[in-house]
Amino acid sequence: MDWNSLIRGFEDYLMLERSLSPHSIDAYVRDIKKVQDFIGLKKLELSPIQIQYQNLEDFVVYLYELGVQAKSQARIISGVRAFYKFLLIEDLIQHDPSELLEGPRLGKYLPDTLSYEEIDLIIQSIDHSTDHGQRNRAILETLYSCGLRVSELTGLRLSYYFPEEGFVRVIGKNNKERIIPIGKSAIKYISYYLPIRNKVIPKSGEEDYMFLNRRGSHLSRVMIFNIVKDAVKAAAIEKIVSPHTFRHSFASHMVDAGADLRSIQDMLGHESITTTEIYTHVNTQYLRDAILTYHPSNRK
Repeated sequence: MDWNSLIRGFEDYLMLERSLSPHSIDAYVRDIKKVQDFIGLKKLELSPIQIQYQNLEDFVVYLYELGVQAKSQARIISGVRAFYKFLLIEDLIQHDPSELLEGPRLGKYLPDTLSYEEIDLIIQSIDHSTDHGQRNRAILETLYSCGLRVSELTGLRLSYYFPEEGFVRVIGKNNKERIIPIGKSAIKYISYYLPIRNKVIPKSGEEDYMFLNRRGSHLSRVMIFNIVKDAVKAAAIEKIVSPHTFRHSFASHMVDAGADLRSIQDMLGHESITTTEIYTHVNTQYLRDAILTYHPSNRK
């Protein structure tokens, strides 16, 4: 894939998944285009997914030699890391060439994780008295129950839904198919929604999509983003929450409950376990308390 298409995908990711402002998105894109310009200056015919650590290290040296201030260098490096984290999340690369870049350590981005109680507040905030409310409840239940990507949710098919067996078939990145268990709560609210869905006349070619809008078309990524945004606002949750937050929370809660990373990797559809680790997190305060409580040197 070329620079322009990947940068456009990065822009969508920053808007829909990280909920950044247009100003912040423009700043990130300008930073990535600086890398593109540098690669062109060096007459290297490399796409972003072909770039190696050495290329990025040369780019950082180039910034230093230009006299770019340390604060600006740090911001640019942060933008480059965000870009390659996006490529890693999208399974476009298997290894992050920016991981070892030297520079001011600004910390790695992880989306806000929702607690189970916050997830419940968001879902409960939906008005069930309307047809759209019933559909949106089923959408959020499915999103959290299965840890789906937004594109996987919008592409979910009725013919891939097996409530009696308790799983769904999902077509993920690169058309790779996987089987995911679906929880009882999601199955229940889908069963409430399906009679409502059946009142909608699907457009030609849209008949098998599970979630439809009032015009009979399957939902877009932006529509899912807006459904989540409205529910979060109604629940008075003061966090930046996107559909990706539900996916991240799904993985985090699975880890907290004792699931192993390999199982979570299979459910999320990651080729690399490294990618799965991006979606999970370690409760460092919990580890600190455990060390202080149980390590022999701290028990004296």
